[in-house]
Amino acid sequence: CTIGKLTQDESLDATIHVPSMLEKHFAIVGTTGVGKSTAVTLLLHKAIQADPSLRVLILDPHNEFASAFGDLAVVIDTDTLDLPFWLFKLEEFAEVIFRGRPPVPEEMDILRDLIPEAKRAFRGSSENGLMRRASEKSSVTSDTPVPFRIADLLALVDERIGRLEGRAEKPHLRSLKVKIMSAINDPRYHFMFSSNTITDTILDTIARIFRIPGEGKPVTTFQLAGIPSEVVNSVASVLCRMAFEIGLWSNGGVHMLVVCEEAHRYVPADPKLGFLPTRQAISRIAKEGRKYGVSLGIITQRPGELDPTILSQCSTIFAMRLANDHDQEIIRSAIPNSSSSTTGFISSIGNGEAIAFGEAVAVPMRMRFSRVETNRLPKVNGAGLKTSDETPQSVDVRNIVARMRSISGPDISGFQNSYLSTQGQNASLPTGYEDAPYEDEEDYIETLQNAAPMQASYNPRAAEPTHEPYRPDMLPGAGGAYGQPTQDRFDAIRRELTSEPPHPAADPYRQPPRPAFGEQQEPRREGSIRDQLLKKPLSSLIRR
Repeated sequence: CTIGKLTQDESLDATIHVPSMLEKHFAIVGTTGVGKSTAVTLLLHKAIQADPSLRVLILDPHNEFASAFGDLAVVIDTDTLDLPFWLFKLEEFAEVIFRGRPPVPEEMDILRDLIPEAKRAFRGSSENGLMRRASEKSSVTSDTPVPFRIADLLALVDERIGRLEGRAEKPHLRSLKVKIMSAINDPRYHFMFSSNTITDTILDTIARIFRIPGEGKPVTTFQLAGIPSEVVNSVASVLCRMAFEIGLWSNGGVHMLVVCEEAHRYVPADPKLGFLPTRQAISRIAKEGRKYGVSLGIITQRPGELDPTILSQCSTIFAMRLANDHDQEIIRSAIPNSSSSTTGFISSIGNGEAIAFGEAVAVPMRMRFSRVETNRLPKVNGAGLKTSDETPQSVDVRNIVARMRSISGPDISGFQNSYLSTQGQNASLPTGYEDAPYEDEEDYIETLQNAAPMQASYNPRAAEPTHEPYRPDMLPGAGGAYGQPTQDRFDAIRRELTSEPPHPAADPYRQPPRPAFGEQQEPRREGSIRDQLLKKPLSSLIRR
């Protein structure tokens, strides 16, 4: 199909073979402002026209492709996204919990052991005994995309904390619990830990993100700008991995194209940088995706910072203006020797121009992309439009500050009553650990937000939220199973046992007769009631 004109002769069309471009991947490289996004829009429109069954997933870090496809695209942002946490593999989930920092090996081992148990607990809650025994034989690992509840995971952590053995791992257990609680209470992670992600919604998630069936909208623009920076790599890894697995397990029945904008973020040239699962997912598409109908489109400003393995798998390359010598050398090494003179202009070509070569192009050519309609130009929330002088006066600064602070968190008021009822039923349990049952993940969020008013009568300094929600009976001296009433009762029992039997006429100043010189004092009998009571365990006296 025709995508533009030759620069040397405007009367000649620049044509490419779209199936060859998609089958063996393609890349668009060029510095900022040369028209890469516009070229991507043009190529994707041509690809959809050539293959209506094609499904396109765009990883959009700048939120600029929403206006480029109009009615053909579904826009997914943080407000409309429900990506369940249980779809993440262990490494991807750890990237979220540890906020992009290197994970602690001991805490990773704990997650690797407890997540399968939480998944089996979730599956066993809706199955009878026979089905449960049959399902336990199946291999459920920490990477299996099976739903589980964060409440079950935290309950298992609390159970390990309450064990007498394993004192060495208790600091790691408490640290892991604080990290999990911090993640589920962060309003930026609402798309992962909302109430909609508790149930098994994998079918709806796949159908919505990957457009199966498309319902006339084959393009999905996944806006990553609103997602926290420490989670972007995990989300990109989940999407790329699921795209490959859908093509794999459908036996190539779903033809899918994954477009990675700013690809040097996900697969940098330095192996020490980037997120390993994301690199592995994109590399797997680049190396094996052709066999299962999964294609890859790479867009980057710096081909020198991109993993050479990824760029070498792209059989069709559109090289736009590049100013860096190292980037130019990479393009020169990829182009055939017979057309090496064409790369001499790569640093001086104009906007919208490119040097195209590879599998989808008959011969290397210098071309100019066709103009894209104004209403299809990619732009960031209308940034491409000319604004008037009155625009600064019409901007609501409070809305900007609210979005910066992420004030609009999840609505958890619906779970308050369930938590309060659970709190009331378990308030009298003399336990030293937080093992009260929770109905939903939101109960933990409600615990932190309502810990201060619920404990106002016990501890006035508990007004500020803490990482772990303590109950009043867990605080020393606050009243409860181990509080002041028990101490008073114990002191009363001790005074009752150690005091002499009451004698109304006894003289308090009378001293008992002392034995004469050489006379031994009569020993106290061992079988007396007083000694027997003193030898009893204190627990038996308290529970009486």
